[in-house]
Amino acid sequence: MLETEGVTKSFGGVHALRGVDFSLARGEIHALVGENGAGKSTLIKVLTGVHRPDSGAVRFAGAEVEFHRPAEAQRAGISTIYQEVNLVPLLSVARNVFLGREPRTRFGLIDTAKMNRGAAELVGSLGVDIDVTGELGRLGLGVQQMVALARAMSVDSRVVIMDEPTSSLEAKEVATLFQVARDLAGRGVGIVFVSHRLDELWRLCDRVTVLRDGRRVHTGPMTELDRVTLVAHMLGRDAGEVARGGATGFEGKHDRDREPVLTADGLEVRNRLHGVGLSVRPGEVLGLGGLLGSGRSETVKAVYGALPVRSGSVEVGGRRVRPNSVRHALRAGIALLSEDRKAEGIIPGLSVRDNIALAVLPRLSRAGILSERRIDELVDTFVRRLRIKVANPRQPVRELSGGNQQKVLIARWLCTEPTVFLLDEPTRGIDVGAKAEVQALIDELAGQGLAVVLVSSEMDELVEGADRILVLHDGTVTGELAGDRMTGAALLAALAGHAGSGEEGSDE
Repeated sequence: MLETEGVTKSFGGVHALRGVDFSLARGEIHALVGENGAGKSTLIKVLTGVHRPDSGAVRFAGAEVEFHRPAEAQRAGISTIYQEVNLVPLLSVARNVFLGREPRTRFGLIDTAKMNRGAAELVGSLGVDIDVTGELGRLGLGVQQMVALARAMSVDSRVVIMDEPTSSLEAKEVATLFQVARDLAGRGVGIVFVSHRLDELWRLCDRVTVLRDGRRVHTGPMTELDRVTLVAHMLGRDAGEVARGGATGFEGKHDRDREPVLTADGLEVRNRLHGVGLSVRPGEVLGLGGLLGSGRSETVKAVYGALPVRSGSVEVGGRRVRPNSVRHALRAGIALLSEDRKAEGIIPGLSVRDNIALAVLPRLSRAGILSERRIDELVDTFVRRLRIKVANPRQPVRELSGGNQQKVLIARWLCTEPTVFLLDEPTRGIDVGAKAEVQALIDELAGQGLAVVLVSSEMDELVEGADRILVLHDGTVTGELAGDRMTGAALLAALAGHAGSGEEGSDE
């Protein structure tokens, strides 16, 4: 159905793809994996007309094609669902589903009633119960991702490319997406599936292609690979070396026999949080677990002052933090790494240097004049410390891989010399190598005495990385795991106890 032969693509002398061969059969679900920067996104953009290859050929349905823009690929029958939802937040759900293809009346006007009915049917088939006339931007990331899937389904596609479609989804939504993918494949649609959640590949995919440094290093049936061998292909390491590592980059628990540095009590946010309280000691990693909508992200945003708190208090080092004030939280020593790297993190038009220095510019100026030397010294220090892979610090941050963009954001907040670091899904959407580096960095920061709050949807990350775990449900703390109870089974039971069924919990 879709094929590349010897495709090569470079950007400013940097080789993103080097003679890549790839093939997708009709009705096949084909995994495309590799570390960040391996060439996956570039290959997808070549297939969908965002980039044209420097050399090599692309064939679709047996004929050689040259797509000059994504609209041409879409008209030919290739749809793409991106990890970072590329919809219009200020428009309604229905308008997003049919954007550019709105049904028309015989007078040429948009047939709003027909459009709304069609959108409601599509999102309803995905198990999503929402008002399709409402503004998309008011919905959570997981629901927005399902809307993106509905949009892809609304096109009569012969190929669907799913780029990290589950990164913002909970277990029930993942199960729905997998069923949709299987139904599409059963109708002869070819699916390219990109995911850093490796366990998903064996549940869904028929074959896998591994890219490393812009080259294809393996293609074959999923059933012929185990996890260790797959990761070894991705990292270019010996399988035995990979097997000796744990499931995460965390190494152990931390020294936390001191008084809490952060204390939050009775946090109330309208319709979101109901009396949430927590405390974290210097050098401790406190995990926040829960299903989608449980209040994990809302909790750290409330502590940071980014959500309007109706009541409750936050103290750092025994001193009260002014509620609903991000500026006061920063001055008190609280930093927040948001889960939405695109919308609330990086500024893509700025350089790596400017993105890192952004939060501390007042400290780097005298009489309103910035010290370029001090900025360069600070940025160079964190680029080396966090091993950010960048051609030079003035390179646009949008050109970096997801894992390196995440490191840039971590560097930005470490520049503020925080006492408390709130990390909301710090490893979401990054590859296994970068994920291990970020997890090891969290260990290092805790070892240096930083108080860390870790929000994660991955059980291994919470169990192996946190010293305690608070479990949330519907905006309320419903349990705490510590000591011998810090196991995957115990966390799964705590989550499933509020999920409605054990089956949903097991998918998580």
